Amino acid sequence: MKSVYRLAKNFHAVVDNGRTHSIAIDLPPNNGGEDLGATALELCVMGLSGCIGTIFAKIAKKMRLTITHLEVDLEAFKGPSDPTITKITAKVFVTSPDGLEKLNKCLELTLASCPVGVIFTNANIPTEVTLEKVA
Repeated sequence: MKSVYRLAKNFHAVVDNGRTHSIAIDLPPNNGGEDLGATALELCVMGLSGCIGTIFAKIAKKMRLTITHLEVDLEAFKGPSDPTITKITAKVFVTSPDGLEKLNKCLELTLASCPVGVIFTNANIPTEVTLEKVA
């Protein structure tokens, strides 16, 4: 994997993944930016929710579960004097005819193999992820 950062103006920049995808990043106005993109830390949080969702969908497919709706609602906490995120909570909302036990097993396997989640775990950031089956 590779990424390149290119400063555009002030704190607005474009980062790419070394393939064909790029994302604008910036700081909010209260930090001197123009709010033209997410912050790098927000991208980390977005990456975690995206990873949980993607890995859950992949494992559900392997388990032959039927998923008609999947949503990951994640919140990261960082106090004003904290250098980084201090806690994460997430809820995975799933609509499926499959049983809750199977869906929770899928979540367990997801959390054990989500590569972005491993980064947060290795950084000792407390993370709580729960599943809610939606009718």
